[in-house]
Amino acid sequence: MNKNSLWSLRLGFSGKQSNLIQNMGLPKFLEQSYASKLDKNVPSFLNNSPKSIQELRAKRQALKSTSPEEAKELLKIELQVSQEMKAWWLEKMITEEFPLREKMTCFWHNHFVSTFQKVKVNHWIFQHNQLLRENAFSNFKTLTKQIIQTNAMVRYLDNVDNRRDKINENLSRELLELFTLGIGNYTEDDIKNGAKGLAGLNIGEDQAIYRKILENNDTITYFGKTGKFKADEMVDIIFEQKAVPYLLTRKILKWFIYDNPSEALVEYYGDYFRKVDFEIKPLLTKIFTEEFAKDNAGSKIKDPLVYIIQLMHELKVEQLNPKLIAFYLKQQGMDLFNQPNVKGWNGGKEWLTSQIYLQRNNAADLLCNGKSLSRRKQFNDDEMINESMNQLVKVKLNWNKTGNNKTIIAELSDRLLFHTDDNLQKDFEAILKYDFNPKAENADSAVLRLFNAMIKTPEYQLI
Repeated sequence: MNKNSLWSLRLGFSGKQSNLIQNMGLPKFLEQSYASKLDKNVPSFLNNSPKSIQELRAKRQALKSTSPEEAKELLKIELQVSQEMKAWWLEKMITEEFPLREKMTCFWHNHFVSTFQKVKVNHWIFQHNQLLRENAFSNFKTLTKQIIQTNAMVRYLDNVDNRRDKINENLSRELLELFTLGIGNYTEDDIKNGAKGLAGLNIGEDQAIYRKILENNDTITYFGKTGKFKADEMVDIIFEQKAVPYLLTRKILKWFIYDNPSEALVEYYGDYFRKVDFEIKPLLTKIFTEEFAKDNAGSKIKDPLVYIIQLMHELKVEQLNPKLIAFYLKQQGMDLFNQPNVKGWNGGKEWLTSQIYLQRNNAADLLCNGKSLSRRKQFNDDEMINESMNQLVKVKLNWNKTGNNKTIIAELSDRLLFHTDDNLQKDFEAILKYDFNPKAENADSAVLRLFNAMIKTPEYQLI
């Protein structure tokens, strides 16, 4: 695979940025990515969703005082808003000139998991997502402090039930196990005492706040230090621990480059991460520029997001409803804003089960035939979409129309496949034969059949 196409997929979601990387060079491309503009406006689809505690209470009261049918309709409206939010985010991923910020936002989204299914307040989920976007390239410690004090997180990890007379350990445990240190680098006493420090951290207007009537002001011992610690002080203490950088560098390497990064690589980048005081931008620059120089194509299975957006880019599909893409992702186990659990998507081989591979091939057939992604005539009620499986989409594959069968195969292979061999070459030449005429009336259809065969190979599933 062409190295620029490879890194366009890794730093974004398609080959769209391949020419930019080639023309600008990777360091300049990264600088432009870090400087990408932020839209801080609240999307219009949230206009009628509750934003303040007062509005939320009014909404709940309305649900209590209505009939079951009316209550269902009110809940359905919020589900529709959730679908709009998925479509809004997918539009950003597809259309951004420098999509690394959205790629990194998605990384944080899967690290600091908070789902709509549990939180049930769209505005809080949006605030959570926007905080990740704004801090995508900032400081890990600072972001950790902010994210555990979002309304979405205290609701998702049950800290609303954590009070001085009834301690709930969920947020305290995941702060250590999944967000910062990893299993084996803390004690059960650290979890219990940390839960006391987080007791009373509850829902606020713009972010979570401590409620004096609920907080626990006991003196606690946390990682060997004794005092009356709250969220910020606890995070400061956690980030003094030796294991902190390695959990995140391992996850970054897995998200962007390797499904199974070596421990030597994890430690190497982790040591550097500590040296730069947990700043994300220099860490990413070091990882990407050093790994770019290596021959490491084929080290990671594409997630469903990269798979489908790459197909759309190659086929120049522009008018596909992003809600259909969101539904495709859900079918493939990558439901945005609704990971299966607090650990998030595991990735790796889980993106290529036999069932998912079959669904990928079905999606390839539908798109190459110019039809929508769904094989159903309509979606479930939860999806709030009504799309025909026969919806036509325009597809147009770019290829060199002055070449012969071998040059066309080479061109597409260079764009799509990390590796080819003699057997694959023979298979492709059986589709696009030696006497192929690029001027023939059916030439586009013949090359599209070749493309469809290539994107069903195991080699295409890897980057």
